[in-house]
Amino acid sequence: MTAPVRFPRFFVTSPAPCPYLPGKTERKVFTELKGPHAEALNDALGRIGFRRSQTVAYRPSCLDCQACVSVRVVAQEFEPASAQRRNMRDNDDLVITECRPWATSEQFELLQRYLSSRHPGGGMATMDEVDYADMVEHTAVSSFIIEYREPSPDGGQGRLIGACLTDRQGDGLSMIYSFYDPEHEVRTGLGNYIILDHIRRAKEESLAYVYLGYWVEGSQRMQYKIRYRPLERLGPAGWLRFSEGEQSALIDAVATSRREDAECVEGGSKDGTPGGQDQYKLA
Repeated sequence: MTAPVRFPRFFVTSPAPCPYLPGKTERKVFTELKGPHAEALNDALGRIGFRRSQTVAYRPSCLDCQACVSVRVVAQEFEPASAQRRNMRDNDDLVITECRPWATSEQFELLQRYLSSRHPGGGMATMDEVDYADMVEHTAVSSFIIEYREPSPDGGQGRLIGACLTDRQGDGLSMIYSFYDPEHEVRTGLGNYIILDHIRRAKEESLAYVYLGYWVEGSQRMQYKIRYRPLERLGPAGWLRFSEGEQSALIDAVATSRREDAECVEGGSKDGTPGGQDQYKLA
């Protein structure tokens, strides 16, 4: 006899202030990822817009807002724009290593510098080293940390300047959380480079997509995701590609906004913020 299928149980978090849009309230629907079928469940939920935080899969379920839209890059069709090609050339000397999901003090120190510069006062600002270890190591699916290091003149281990916690799903790579040196003396665009490297990896592994999490029109710190073409968004009818004209207009709007507010500090949380597991505890 075939064992009976056990469907996951879903729950809803208590309402809380939205980290992306002022005056809005967020709510999430979530389920646990555990047991022998956790990998398959995470794959299935990822295709319908869920994200992972440790051993929980969640997605927004807000009563009065649908601004959070899941987006993914069609990796096999991606062709870098001129600025993206320049970014790849400028950072092509970095030493990139795929590591098991094991937290290190060096990663945590880099994360702290990143958060204090780019997301002061955000949901991860009070994380300690134990919280960071939980974020990286508590996983029931195929996860890894990609480290980005400067080359060392003596052939040893160079300085860590970027990292990304990533899940390998059946149809793509899901970028759970990336961070980098926000005040590097020379290199710029490290966050974009990490995304470009994930697209390259997906191509090499014949994976269809790179999942970037949620895009929120109207939230400045979420607009970087619109720069990667072709980009698909999840709606009521499934995954649909942004039209060339629409995406070009959105990219132009982002460029104009950046010029007008060049010194903007992103503040708050960013998409895919792991941790904060208390919100998923059941009474």
